[in-house]
Amino acid sequence: MRDAVAGLVRDGDTVAIEGFTHLICFAAGHEIIRQRRRDLTLARMTPDVIYDQMIGAGVASKLIFSWLGNPGVGSLHAVRRRVEHDDPAPLEVEEYSHFGMVCRYMAGASNLPFFPLRSYYESDIPKVNPRIRPITSPYEDGTEVYVVPPLKPDVSIVHAQRADAEGNAQIWGLLGCQKEAAFAAERVIVVVEELVDEATIRRDPNRTLIPGAVVDAVVVEPFACHPSFAQGYYDRDNRFYLDWDAIARDPDTLEAWLREWVYDLSSHAEYVEKFGDAYWDGLRPEPAPSGEVDYGRYS
Repeated sequence: MRDAVAGLVRDGDTVAIEGFTHLICFAAGHEIIRQRRRDLTLARMTPDVIYDQMIGAGVASKLIFSWLGNPGVGSLHAVRRRVEHDDPAPLEVEEYSHFGMVCRYMAGASNLPFFPLRSYYESDIPKVNPRIRPITSPYEDGTEVYVVPPLKPDVSIVHAQRADAEGNAQIWGLLGCQKEAAFAAERVIVVVEELVDEATIRRDPNRTLIPGAVVDAVVVEPFACHPSFAQGYYDRDNRFYLDWDAIARDPDTLEAWLREWVYDLSSHAEYVEKFGDAYWDGLRPEPAPSGEVDYGRYS
């Protein structure tokens, strides 16, 4: 992770760390904090605690997003301080709906100048975001729809359950917009719970969401999504999200947390070791294998 972030994430970049509910790569965010990147534009559908940590650490000057909050708990306090009080510095924000963000990635991935969608009809979001604009269909019905501009991150960081050494990455469970964010980006870091051989990937090709052709770095980092979860590998750490509310309310306790759990550790492996084996064992789910299909062997 250290080498991937050092080589591919640069000051001033637009960085997307995607993952919807699960597969949110906190370890990548921590490494960006640890390497003290600055003036980033952070993009994400549903930014939650990891972006609160990154914005609290001062890595970002702008946030492109749809819905933000500490899920199931409340506000992101570091983000609120930046937006409402410019404390300790202003944070520029650009808000979309969830589908608006997905459409932005789709436009970026398809090299389109914009992407149309109906869902801003009677919404107030276009009133606060002039980049969401109405256009009239060039076809006979003349329907008015809204469009959003393409989003092409300099770097997308996506977490997957497994990949081979070439970066062919497989995801199951909630898919979010990992694929769209990867295809839209100039550079892609894939972080995985485990590295598998090519034969394992080839045995189940429909689960390969991100092909190695668009991947610049593969990082093997178990438990990299904590306190988020990775379907089939570990559960969501709900206690962490509850505790974060009190930590983030006070800039001093947030800074102390960053010092103990990010700056004073050299890697995510040390973060995992600091929690201890019993902690991780408590987050492991019971097995629930999927069924198998027969693709057939063809000559």
